[in-house]
Amino acid sequence: MKALIPILFLLCFCCRPASAQYRFDGRSVSGSAVNLKFSEWVKQIEAQSDYYFYYRKADTDSVFISGEVKDQPLAAFLRDLFRGTDLRYAIDARHRVFVTRERAIVTRLPTGIFDPAAEADTSVGYVFQDQEMAARLLSNAENKVYDVGIKTFRIREGTATVNGYVRNIVTGEPVIGASVFLEKPSIGVSTDALGYYTLTLPRGKHMLKVRSVGMRESHRQIVLYSSGKLNIDLIENVVALKEILVKSDLDASVKSNQMGVSRVTLKTMKQVPTAFGETDALRVVMTLPGVKTTGESSTGLNVRGGSTDQNLILFNDATVFNPSHLFGFFSAFNPDILKDIELYKSDMPARLGGRLSSVLEINTREGNKRKFSGSGGIGLLTGRLTLEGPIIKERTSVMVSGRSSYSNWLLKQVTDVRYNKSRASFYDVNVQINHEINQRNSLTLSAYKSSDQFKFNSDTVYRYQSELGSLKWKRIFNPRLFGTFTGSYSSYRYDIQGEQMPENAFDLAFRIRQYQAKADLSYIPTNRHTFDMGLSSSLYKIQSGTFRPRGSASLVKPEIVEPEQGVESAVYFSERYDVNPQLALTGGVRVSFFQYLGPRSVARYAEGLPIEKKYIRQFDTYGSGAIIQNYLGPEYRVSLRYMASASFSVKAGFNTTRQYLQMLSNTAAISPTDIWKLSDSYLKPQQGQQFSLGLYKTLRSGSVELSVEGYYKKLRHVLDYKSGDSLILNKQIETAVISTTGKAYGVEILLKKLTGKLNGWASYTYARTLLKADDPSSPDAPNNGNYYPANYDKPHDFSLIGNYRVNRRFSLSLNFNYSTGRPYTPPVGKYYMDGVVRTYYAERNQARIPDYIRMDFGLNIEGNHRVRKLAHSSWTISVYNLLGRKNPYSVFFVTENGSIKGYKLSIFGQPIPSLTYNFKF
Repeated sequence: MKALIPILFLLCFCCRPASAQYRFDGRSVSGSAVNLKFSEWVKQIEAQSDYYFYYRKADTDSVFISGEVKDQPLAAFLRDLFRGTDLRYAIDARHRVFVTRERAIVTRLPTGIFDPAAEADTSVGYVFQDQEMAARLLSNAENKVYDVGIKTFRIREGTATVNGYVRNIVTGEPVIGASVFLEKPSIGVSTDALGYYTLTLPRGKHMLKVRSVGMRESHRQIVLYSSGKLNIDLIENVVALKEILVKSDLDASVKSNQMGVSRVTLKTMKQVPTAFGETDALRVVMTLPGVKTTGESSTGLNVRGGSTDQNLILFNDATVFNPSHLFGFFSAFNPDILKDIELYKSDMPARLGGRLSSVLEINTREGNKRKFSGSGGIGLLTGRLTLEGPIIKERTSVMVSGRSSYSNWLLKQVTDVRYNKSRASFYDVNVQINHEINQRNSLTLSAYKSSDQFKFNSDTVYRYQSELGSLKWKRIFNPRLFGTFTGSYSSYRYDIQGEQMPENAFDLAFRIRQYQAKADLSYIPTNRHTFDMGLSSSLYKIQSGTFRPRGSASLVKPEIVEPEQGVESAVYFSERYDVNPQLALTGGVRVSFFQYLGPRSVARYAEGLPIEKKYIRQFDTYGSGAIIQNYLGPEYRVSLRYMASASFSVKAGFNTTRQYLQMLSNTAAISPTDIWKLSDSYLKPQQGQQFSLGLYKTLRSGSVELSVEGYYKKLRHVLDYKSGDSLILNKQIETAVISTTGKAYGVEILLKKLTGKLNGWASYTYARTLLKADDPSSPDAPNNGNYYPANYDKPHDFSLIGNYRVNRRFSLSLNFNYSTGRPYTPPVGKYYMDGVVRTYYAERNQARIPDYIRMDFGLNIEGNHRVRKLAHSSWTISVYNLLGRKNPYSVFFVTENGSIKGYKLSIFGQPIPSLTYNFKF
């Protein structure tokens, strides 16, 4: 009997339930255990750190942990634990631990190449062999149960916050706009521009779902003990022969709190055929309701009755002053590096301001953090190449892209001797570096440079350049509070050189620079409340114009317009409050402040008389940095969304905007010779008020989306121009402009089919923009002080985008556009003055050029879809202006032999075929 006591004691000791507590300080493991299951040990480590384990339970069910360790590195602990077994492990730079019986584990792509140098460092491991293994690991992740927070014996009541990043498992790039949510209760959020999310949930067990456009839907089973982190990896959808359902976008417009917002992904951009076969972000934006352009080859946007300068275009948070290349035929943005673009037409966030009509945010990809790759294309006029890859795997990536034109060969084919000696070329370069300092801090550095040069048959050479740069720091202070701090620089300049005759040779130049710093904070106390706050400040420096002789033989008299500078600052606060699942409210205020600064000489005019140069009484001189004029005013943002049902919502909004920087141009479209001007003592800030109402409905189980939005805008201090006056090198520009008030109103209808082999959208816009002079008694007041159509007033606009996927390799695209012709002022008679025949014109903008109709066609041919090949390629065959219609860009009149003759100018009068080869490796 006594002999049985030690045996029973030993059996009890060996078979007793494991009771152990392991500690992990982020570097090493400490603790003791007897027969602790591997899965239980993993839960303890995950609860105390940002490490996550991927494994099959069947592979590790025979692994038990016994004994005591103290400050042992995690890699060494696992090596000792799996010694004598066929289990392998690897730990990547993002603290993911992979355990499997596979012969090779890979935590980075490229395919199948083992790095011998990494063998000694088990914290690096091997690499994913292919997408199939990545998908298998994600499948295992979906079957796991993740303990979030510090595990306790009993789950306390109340709520806790889970936060983390959603990333692409192959490239490591953040997934922007991904929905992370629970179905019951209905709680969810979207990831921000860095793929970060924070979600407050009741403590306990949940099934967390994740959806995003172009990514495979995924889920995670979690037990929420307390606030903690959960990073989520997603994998791209593989297009099959059968149609696929992109669920994440089915009800985005219906359930979103915002209205008047359009988001376009790179995949959508590539489906729209354009001139010369290159994907063009701005051309795609022009097909959206409420967005128009003045004519062929113009990249200037007119959004909801606004002029082209009333749009704020941001490229990685840096302001773009000229978004076009080569006369407007190409946009300034290389399509291979773009991630998405977002257009705000009415419900502009309080963090954005400075323009009256819209904000267009253009975001680029981060670059691949896991392997080196490249892409590019060769077309008839342009070539492009993008290279990207990791500097420090999983943490730092670099992306470099370049694009250049070689269009001179095409101009030489023109038979007209007036044009075949013309020359045109451009290039642009992008560099972007992303670095993840740690789980709470990341940096993004972006730089851009472009240059254009062209000349017609004459010797006049036009050059213009853009330079952009931005540095962004994202900081997560805690799961509920995070901020973004950004510094940016923007520069745009042009030079016009005339050398046709040495005695008249000249050099005309202009430049604008903007330096900006801003801080944006977001605080999410609960899922129902979101607070955004921040401040910004911009310094503008404008070289208003210089006209100098070129060469020693030139007799040109130098002219220099005084430079100007000003500071625009703003502070804002906004809150989004979800009253209940049906009703959501958003309100905010942005207070902007502008100072017009010296050095500057300001003309003073005689009181009670028109502002004309002949009435100048004196000049007041201000020193450097002296305040010449101050402007201060609030901008309000209010909107609401009401969900009448799961598939129908009503939204309403009101916002006010102020603009202190305006573009002066006698043309209706953006021109390389446009002048930017700050508000001063005479040019008051432009102001706008917009009321909007929208109805949104999904049909046919969510596969079709219908939206109707209406708006009414009031405009103040919008600039128009006196007839016959000059804007270039005008030292008293206030004498050449007219201040107007205006109104703009319209209805926008969008019908979008999101699924199936046949998909696309149709949009129709009815819109009017009418202006009238502030001072109807002025002799320069157009139309006798009554309302007249703005230069960009085009009442009717219809666009149809259709895409049909024949099979996995072939797809067809069609783009049709119709719009009312823009207005112009026609001559209606002749009269004699001082013995000279003069032309008498009608009231301003009382006639219209013919309507605009254009159809484009595209065919995309993809190569085979084998995973292992040197490069994946595709061909794009497109025909721009398939109908060969001679759409007039403008109408002008010339007096010939005493009679007035009218002419129409067309940019493209025949179909323009193109062929582009695209590749990716």
